[in-house]
Amino acid sequence: MTVIEAREAGGPEVLVPAMRPAPKPAPDEVLIAVEAAGINRPDVLQRQGLYPPPKGASDLLGLEVAGPVIMVGEAVTRFKPGDFVCALVNGGGYAEFAVAPETTTLKAPDGLTAVQAAALPETIFTVWHNVFERGGLEEGDWLLVHGGASGIGTTAIQLATALGAKVIVTVGDDTKAKACEALGAVRAINYREEDFVDVVRKVTEKHGADVILDMVGGDYIERNLRAAALEGHIVQIAFLKGSKVEIDLMRLMMRRLTLTGSTLRAQGAKAKARMAEAIEKTVWPLIAAGDFKPVIDSTFPLSDAADAHKRIDDPGHVGKIVLEVTG
Repeated sequence: MTVIEAREAGGPEVLVPAMRPAPKPAPDEVLIAVEAAGINRPDVLQRQGLYPPPKGASDLLGLEVAGPVIMVGEAVTRFKPGDFVCALVNGGGYAEFAVAPETTTLKAPDGLTAVQAAALPETIFTVWHNVFERGGLEEGDWLLVHGGASGIGTTAIQLATALGAKVIVTVGDDTKAKACEALGAVRAINYREEDFVDVVRKVTEKHGADVILDMVGGDYIERNLRAAALEGHIVQIAFLKGSKVEIDLMRLMMRRLTLTGSTLRAQGAKAKARMAEAIEKTVWPLIAAGDFKPVIDSTFPLSDAADAHKRIDDPGHVGKIVLEVTG
């Protein structure tokens, strides 16, 4: 099969096509003929040599795929060859074939293309776990999302809005602001022109954000403490501006805040299975009802993975970038 390998740690140019044997499913896995594979920020970190795959996982990039099942392991009961699925994988997505655990494989929602289905797993698992499980977002709450135009951001806007929360986002330009507000954000803040702390306090009438989803870090960490509501939850999922900062934790104590965070890939099979069950029960009906639809920025052929990574490195993208696989 054709795969995309990273020759070494570095920029997008290190990603090159290569040939490898197709994988075989373990007893609890399915083999998927990949029609599309989503690109995510952890892929970029792995390409740069900053996020090694967990023990036993493929060294190939790619954490989410969509396509038909072509073979199942002997212990698999939920799927059969021919089922069209999307799946969260620990690696190996940038290839013509990929194996996925049965527990993190889901039937693709009706009406979605392979590209749209491939844009779901990594992003939705991340948003579901961090916003709703760790952050505890509830109906009527205020959610602040940094990086509102990213794949994570556009997903969080739609899911939180569909489940009755109110969303504020930060973005880098007015075009992204309009895109986020069109998806349901109450207010999109251009961080180059406004202080998000001041705007959040004003929009929420001094209540603050009940949950903050932050992929920026750096000086945002201290500012999040000031933007959070009493008993609020701040959830870190990345640190684009750095993870080593000096902050005054007195505000956290006085306002009874919770500062937490997680990575998805390192979590165990049972935790991911629990997330998958909740997502299938709660999110899939929202997709069927038309209340959520993945936002696709652009698609690239598998062989052009380097160009796709140039696009995700471009701060101008809105939504998900997806590889289309043929073969």
